Amino acid sequence: MGLRERKKLAAWRTIRSTALRLISERGFDAVSVEDIAAEAGVSRTTFFSYFPSKEAVAFEFDPLDLQRWRTLLEDDVDDDDRPLWEALTDLFVDVARLLSEWLPVQKRVVADCPGLANSARGSCDSFAPDLRAWIGRRLTDDDELRTALVFNTALAAFMTAVEVWDPDDSLDELLELVRTCLRWAGAGLAHPVS
Repeated sequence: MGLRERKKLAAWRTIRSTALRLISERGFDAVSVEDIAAEAGVSRTTFFSYFPSKEAVAFEFDPLDLQRWRTLLEDDVDDDDRPLWEALTDLFVDVARLLSEWLPVQKRVVADCPGLANSARGSCDSFAPDLRAWIGRRLTDDDELRTALVFNTALAAFMTAVEVWDPDDSLDELLELVRTCLRWAGAGLAHPVS
């Protein structure tokens, strides 16, 4: 990453961390774009050059998170012998750790402003194509139906864990919920494992 890209990333992170702090302190509706820009030491125009809306600042991932996500998937290539659902569980635990600062704020924003729930759901879309391809590579039968079913089930299990997790609880509690939901999904919900 060149100097210009590093400066842009630093500015993006400053604006986002300022916004997340203000939103955590005051609530989403009580914070304006002008508040965020002033606190971050940038103009309103600069804010909008990095984020298309106030909602985006709460729901967009750090630009390096997608790169870290892809690294997690690549690191798993050497461990192909693990059962699929065990590997998926480990992967989603790593994702929860990766997003540990962002998830509590996102949950609070959605709790304060339920109308933003669709924005929250869509925030995982940038991770989806890589996950689907990873699952397809792990399933040797090249069955698109099975790939889609595993993908959607695993993603739903992860989102369920995040949904029932209280953001005031510890990250360890979220990680345990992720493990439980993925374990149940992998075992089949008709007979969940304990």
